[in-house]
Amino acid sequence: MTSIKSGPVLVLGGARSGKSVFAEKLVTASGLRMHYVATGRAWDGEMQARITEHRDRRGADWQTHEAPLELAGCLQAIDAPDRIILIDCLTLWVTNLMMEERDMAAEFERLAGYVPQAQARLVFVSNEVGLGIVPENRMARDFRDHAGRLHQIIAEISADVYFIAAGLPLKMKG
Repeated sequence: MTSIKSGPVLVLGGARSGKSVFAEKLVTASGLRMHYVATGRAWDGEMQARITEHRDRRGADWQTHEAPLELAGCLQAIDAPDRIILIDCLTLWVTNLMMEERDMAAEFERLAGYVPQAQARLVFVSNEVGLGIVPENRMARDFRDHAGRLHQIIAEISADVYFIAAGLPLKMKG
């Protein structure tokens, strides 16, 4: 298993690619106090089932925090050098920001400004949504574009970047 040496990590992949499991293994192998920042909201039964699956898989050794909108503030509040924080996932955070009509550039800048200062190790998980066809509606195109811009920002300031497909990691940076 790959280990985290220093600096933030970005784990990208498609739906059900194994990215969360891979990220959880990275975090577990660190030996640090494990924190999980959930950005998702349980809008329906399917999402609630996914949240439950993730929570059950992680087990009791993780401390969970919910940050559907105030991600940078949550990270600052729990930051400490003896911790590793898994943020799952950035694309759900983007969705929440869009639904609340937040200033995307300002929110991305706030997060990106905080990441290099973090004392904790940070592991970001996100869905790569830019590999498919161009969406037919404006909101879906805006979502894809926002996610792509955020991925570029986080990848640039990350020490390691992985792309996960079929449960297999491809190291892209680091």
